[in-house]
Amino acid sequence: MHRRFQSAALLTCAVMAATVLPTGQGASAADEPPPAIALASTPDRGQVTGGDALLRITTADHQPARVEVNGTAADGFRRQPDGTLLGRVTGLNNGKNRITAQAGGRTSARTLTNHRATGPVFSGPRAAPFYCETTAFGLAPAKQPDCSAPAKVSYKYRSKLGTFLPLADPDQRPLDLATATVGGRKVPYIVRIETGTLNRAVYETAALYDGSDPSPLRRTKSWNGRLVYTFGGGCSGGHHQGAQTGGVLNDTFLSRGFAVASSTLNVLETNCSIPLSAETAMMVKEHFVETYGPVQHTIGWGGSGGGIQQYTMADSYPGILDGIIPIVGFPDGFTLEKSMASDCKLLVRHFSGAGSSFTPEQRDAVTGMLEYGSCVGAENIDIRTATKRCDKSIPLTARWHATANPGGVKCTMTEAYANQFGRDPKNGFVRSVLDNVGVQYGLKALNSKKISPAQFIKLNSEIGGYDAAGTPVARRSEADPRALKAAYRGDLLNSMRLGLRSTPIIDHRLYADRLPLDVHTAHWSYVTRARLQAANGTSANHVIIESQPTAGEQQTADAYVLTSMDRWLTNIAADTSSRSKQAKVMAGKPAGLSDACYLTPAKRINARLTYPASGPCADQYPIGADPRLQAGAPLDQSPLKCALKPVDFGDYRVRFTDAEQARLRKAFPEGVCDYGRPGPGQGERPGTWRDYSRG
Repeated sequence: MHRRFQSAALLTCAVMAATVLPTGQGASAADEPPPAIALASTPDRGQVTGGDALLRITTADHQPARVEVNGTAADGFRRQPDGTLLGRVTGLNNGKNRITAQAGGRTSARTLTNHRATGPVFSGPRAAPFYCETTAFGLAPAKQPDCSAPAKVSYKYRSKLGTFLPLADPDQRPLDLATATVGGRKVPYIVRIETGTLNRAVYETAALYDGSDPSPLRRTKSWNGRLVYTFGGGCSGGHHQGAQTGGVLNDTFLSRGFAVASSTLNVLETNCSIPLSAETAMMVKEHFVETYGPVQHTIGWGGSGGGIQQYTMADSYPGILDGIIPIVGFPDGFTLEKSMASDCKLLVRHFSGAGSSFTPEQRDAVTGMLEYGSCVGAENIDIRTATKRCDKSIPLTARWHATANPGGVKCTMTEAYANQFGRDPKNGFVRSVLDNVGVQYGLKALNSKKISPAQFIKLNSEIGGYDAAGTPVARRSEADPRALKAAYRGDLLNSMRLGLRSTPIIDHRLYADRLPLDVHTAHWSYVTRARLQAANGTSANHVIIESQPTAGEQQTADAYVLTSMDRWLTNIAADTSSRSKQAKVMAGKPAGLSDACYLTPAKRINARLTYPASGPCADQYPIGADPRLQAGAPLDQSPLKCALKPVDFGDYRVRFTDAEQARLRKAFPEGVCDYGRPGPGQGERPGTWRDYSRG
């Protein structure tokens, strides 16, 4: 009979116990280093969840060791090919636990802090209410606040026709069963899928099944030792569990032997909080390692909001992802919010009303986009309106209303950051970092004489901003100083100078600049590159691959970027030199991997990609801009709020009449943006692994 699960007790019985033996002849205990105790589920920060942990013990001369947890012997450690001891310890108390390892007369100790499997670890106090959606995955119904349900294992197989089909008994081989290739060896294409709950999210893991239950002490024959972690797009304020993950049934990954993991709280439309997404990914990865064993490296994968999570997580919470492949990504959510989502809504509103005299060409010049429809699409994102993006799982009666339910659920992007920014006591909304004070919309269009001084003045006099509920108002939006400082300090406005400094990045840009209503314009890859360059003096760890969003080209490009990243990370791991991690990343880039574009699925051209576009890729992949760039912001778009200076008419390439000068000064009573100086709050020093346990 096939076993669905393998208990910790059975696992312990199946492996050898760790014991203490005498020190070998010719060496004294005082000369030998003490045993080293490390968590096998990186990053090793001493934080574990769910009451168990996979430990790696390193001893001098590969000696046996005695391991104790809170004074009780922990058996079940097995010698690994590299000579270390690997074992899973269970029964950890919530809070601090003392781990000791003794070998050759030397003893080491360290503390592990265990957290409940329902979280939180570092993301901070939990939002309530929180609506459960376990039944969407075939799990048992769950209850608030934890939304927990027993895990289940199911199986699917890949048919020779290229589809995944259910498989009731994985030990039975269907006649139309396809094969996968792992390490040059053909294996049955049967996938083990585990679904359960962690950190109030529903998680999924998938890996090829080799006929036996997975063990953390023995890698299954059908797994190549690598993990792809997938992230989903969108952006909303949460309050529900989510009905989809980033997706784990992916032939590009599984057919090559990669395992895949994701969860509902790694879909940004379900949860727009980067700290919560990072916490969830850390916990799901920990569970995967405790089930399948140590991971050689983890590759991030996902588009749009999935790219936002990868970029920001890799910088703010380094170690969860080793390399990232953002697809149609953005550098972070707050840059997207200010530079497209919010600005475009204001501009579309103006062009539909008081600014209706703007011609299509003038609208393109103000927005900077190759297609004005891209700005219309950005306007439709609407991540500021209090309830527009509320999920259907949140009852109408529970949602915010200014008079009927002022304490109700709000579904804005900013609501996801209550633990970071705090609430404004005057209105109950989370403090905002959105700011357009001093922004000169259409500045480049004015200086190139594509719009008139009168149009420029009218636009900037009437553009307005938003109130706390996301409703457009006449007054411009002004960021809360406390929120600004918290955003910079927590690296939520992605500085790209922390973890990303030494993270391999393959930016897969599916070209969308000519697609109707699509916001995923190509210039965002170059905003990211400019910020990396400004922060670190180099962007050599950032590779851009452009392709068209056709099935054939995307499939070819997906396979190429995945295998390239795998080679890159493998090269880095093989580098045992003493040089810095950043230097290893640069040196480990595979030969031949560089910026490139696909002209056809069969033709990829390696060429340095630039902004503005130039070279052999430029004709097929022209690049636009966005409203903030057209207003004079630097390409890296690093300030959330700009420094201000008085209006100086010598800065313009057009002449204003005396009356126009008076109107323009009135439009900017506090001054205009001075991008030559840091903005308010930019002096805050960002840090990694911020803990918001106290809000």
